[in-house]
Amino acid sequence: MTRRFARILPLLATALLLSGCGIYSFSGTSIQNDVNTICIDYFEYRAEKVNPSLSSDITEALRTRFRRMTRLEQVEQDGDMEITGEITGYNVAPASVSANEVATQNRLTVTVRVSFTNRKYPEDDFDAKSFSAYADYDTTNSLDAVESSLCAEIVDKLIEDIFNATVAQW
Repeated sequence: MTRRFARILPLLATALLLSGCGIYSFSGTSIQNDVNTICIDYFEYRAEKVNPSLSSDITEALRTRFRRMTRLEQVEQDGDMEITGEITGYNVAPASVSANEVATQNRLTVTVRVSFTNRKYPEDDFDAKSFSAYADYDTTNSLDAVESSLCAEIVDKLIEDIFNATVAQW
């Protein structure tokens, strides 16, 4: 029992030191101690092809990710950090073609442009950075039949990328 404790103690001490420094957390974020609030603005829809729920889906998914994965308080304006964005692309294109030049899979791609402001650490800011994610589906299905599940998958990928670019800095 004592040997086991002796092996675990250094690991436990390291974990406490890392979590106590305030810069790194086990959620993968690196947020300074004096950064306490974030404002995540509604993502405007600017793509030609319309998906009426996508702006709300992306905005709410991003807010939920920050609520679950950070200690930051979400505010309506003037946060220590601010994320603004817009959906700039919503496109369907062939993803794979058969030998007789017929599409066998289509690809739905969503592109967003995001700006990030860190009022306390402006060196972390970025402006109008594009993020894209896609999902493929068989041409035997119509887009209407698979759109909601494809969009859920795409939103998850986009939120992961935006989160990592803003507070995980990977």
